[in-house]
Amino acid sequence: MSLAANDPRPKSVQAADELRRRIRDGRYPDGKLPPSRRLAEEFGIAGETLNKALRVLAGEGLIFSAGNRGYFVATNENDGAGGKPDVVDDIKEIRSQIQALTERVAELEERSASGGA
Repeated sequence: MSLAANDPRPKSVQAADELRRRIRDGRYPDGKLPPSRRLAEEFGIAGETLNKALRVLAGEGLIFSAGNRGYFVATNENDGAGGKPDVVDDIKEIRSQIQALTERVAELEERSASGGA
């Protein structure tokens, strides 16, 4: 599905609109967007043009990047979509573990400084 050649809007805007429509229509039930390269090929646009579209959607809070894992649909707990993608839960767990480790290191440093064992 290439974007419309006769559409006067920039290709990045057209791609963002098409992805927004697909998300609204539930085309990504697992919450993960296809790889950027595949979307760019499907739309017939350059990778950077697609990246502009993805940044627009991320700025709107509609999607978020999980680094090398790709882009995911951001869900609202009140929209009935049921739960967030696993990556969000993973990040929360990692942050919790980092906080616990930070507290343990601070305690060990305090013991070391006071000469306690």
